[in-house]
Amino acid sequence: MIPGTPSHDRGRLDKLEPLLASHDAGEVYEQGSGLRLTLSAFAENRLALVGIAVVVFFLLFSFIGPHLYHSNQVSVDLFHNDLHPGKGHPLGTDDNGFDELGRMMKGGQSALEIGLAAALIATVIGTLWGAIAGLVGGFVDGFMMRIVDIGLSIPTLFVILILSARYSATVLSLSIVIGVNAWFVPARLVRGEVLTLRERDFVAASVAMGASRTRLVLRHLIPNALSVVIVNTTFQVADAILFVAIVGYLNFGLHFPQVSWGDQLSAGTAAIGNHYWWLLYPVGGCLILTVLAFNLMGDALRDAVDVRMRRR
Repeated sequence: MIPGTPSHDRGRLDKLEPLLASHDAGEVYEQGSGLRLTLSAFAENRLALVGIAVVVFFLLFSFIGPHLYHSNQVSVDLFHNDLHPGKGHPLGTDDNGFDELGRMMKGGQSALEIGLAAALIATVIGTLWGAIAGLVGGFVDGFMMRIVDIGLSIPTLFVILILSARYSATVLSLSIVIGVNAWFVPARLVRGEVLTLRERDFVAASVAMGASRTRLVLRHLIPNALSVVIVNTTFQVADAILFVAIVGYLNFGLHFPQVSWGDQLSAGTAAIGNHYWWLLYPVGGCLILTVLAFNLMGDALRDAVDVRMRRR
């Protein structure tokens, strides 16, 4: 499924549903003990550890790598374009003479920056929106969730393509556009969590002691819904990275001197007929591994925070 489509968003809601069910079952644990159990269950998942290792590798590769491996990514060098991998250029050069390995590092920076920033924006907006809707309830809740339903029905990819074609795409603008169009899923998840939390005794006790709604949301409801929020954030990062790649592949992405893995994939696809494999397969592998790593981490976190899954 393409990220941003209504079916994709509903699929992610179904994927995270067990987290909400575990709270509905009334299984309450002491906070410190619950955290230790969660971390223990997460550490026992080998795929999760592989995911963390891959993410750490690409963070170092993208942000530390350029300081250790110096390459020209600014000036076009047509005398050394389309060079095969060899001495001085481990992964060859592209049609503009840019070193492909250095290009992949630069593209990784854009992908990870946009992915993390967009996920943060979507998580903050969605968490606050869902918490307020779930706590207030009634007409306000119904009105706010109808806005979420409308947002979920609009394909995010089309919105991003339209805005990217109309305005110049930068790391900041893509982060904002993707984040603003991706908060609907966390809003619905947090709202469902808050609907169960607001019936708990500690919320009733806080209300009896005169706690304001702002304090209830920030100090009690959101902290107790963090398990759902954190799990969803990992999926948000993976989706944002895919969005950037798709937009770049369709030539609506970042503009020179900025570059994304999607831009490189587009150029590599055009050059594959000339057997310039180094322009396509390495960057494609980076994209696949990064998205897969974040999804593995998300799946492991979901299983770790789900009480019923920990007992299996």
